[in-house]
Amino acid sequence: MKRWKKIVLVLLVLVFISQLPFAYRRYKLRRLRAAIEQLESQRVTDIAGNFVEYLGVIHVHSFLGGHSTGTFEEIIAGAQANNLSFVVMTEHPARNFDTAAMTLKGIHGGVLFVNGNEVVTASQDRLLVLPGDEAAAGAGNFSTDEFASQQKQKGALELVAYPQEFKSWTANGYDGVEIYNLFTNSRRINPVVMFFDGLWSYRKYPDLLFANFYQRPSQNLKLWDEALAAGGRRLVATAGNDAHANVGLALEDSAGKRLFGIKLDPYERSFRLVRMHVQLPKEMELTTESLLAALRDGHCFIAFDLFGDATGFRFSADNGSEKKNQGDEITLSGSTRLAVHTPLSSRVVLFKNGNALEEQSGAVTIEFPVSEKGIYRVEVYLPQLPSPAGAQPWIISNPIYVR
Repeated sequence: MKRWKKIVLVLLVLVFISQLPFAYRRYKLRRLRAAIEQLESQRVTDIAGNFVEYLGVIHVHSFLGGHSTGTFEEIIAGAQANNLSFVVMTEHPARNFDTAAMTLKGIHGGVLFVNGNEVVTASQDRLLVLPGDEAAAGAGNFSTDEFASQQKQKGALELVAYPQEFKSWTANGYDGVEIYNLFTNSRRINPVVMFFDGLWSYRKYPDLLFANFYQRPSQNLKLWDEALAAGGRRLVATAGNDAHANVGLALEDSAGKRLFGIKLDPYERSFRLVRMHVQLPKEMELTTESLLAALRDGHCFIAFDLFGDATGFRFSADNGSEKKNQGDEITLSGSTRLAVHTPLSSRVVLFKNGNALEEQSGAVTIEFPVSEKGIYRVEVYLPQLPSPAGAQPWIISNPIYVR
């Protein structure tokens, strides 16, 4: 055999060997898809409760604030495709115009839109302000404490964005912490690995590629738990899609024509991966005011619905004389119990003051007796799913404050 043929053969063998891991990862995604479909057939749909559950997303950007070319039509279509009830816009402010006034607001295509802003204060902290207004453009002139206090007086809901970079934890005014951010999580992606994952799996399993980089937000959960313990106040936990429709890889020729491209976060897909589930009393209508009030009160939870629809999850407390929902306070008594109801048999981990306290598995209804005051929350896992999804949280609740 001629030398050049040997070289070509060796190169072909090397290329073949280099692609084996990606072929295996595609096989794992196929197994994951089959497992998710199997779980869907096991859903418990008759979980009782006094709430109506609304699904939506928080932290969405359009073309208005830069960093995105996403249109209103694309955002509305993405929300409709996922049967969302609400979308919270968080436009970056602009110097010469009010992006909160210009973005989606009110009902569009049957979906409630809230016009918010993402701001950066003089303390270099980021906040999501809901709803936003013209003051967002001037946030950089005030410390986090000053700006948050101003917005609090207006009745705005304020969430700490990017808590791993936040410095003003002793500030007053903010109401919660965005403990999970899809865009931040996507920074874990290795571009080379994602390129070949895309070649093998993007056409068949575009949504499930998320499972290859999804990771529990351990650092942000720790910061939130510490803020709860130190501040002595209630702070809601939210998830942010941080949707820009601009994450992906593209190969273009010298003229700028796209030869190959993978967009990881079109709005329709981003809105499917992680959602906020908000619980309102049955007699209450979903409005901007009721939505923001429920978020402020912590009557909501985070769900990675890609792995299974979490609708029907309940986390409540009962002390014999009163029953409370997640986000509420309850008085400790000798009969205080926490109850968890899930639409799928799950592994439930109970946390007290940020530390894992107890876990139970294999049921859709689980109870934990409580004998001490503290801040209790749960994380729910689906161990039935293959790695890596089964080892990551499916649901992250808001706390119940046992006083």
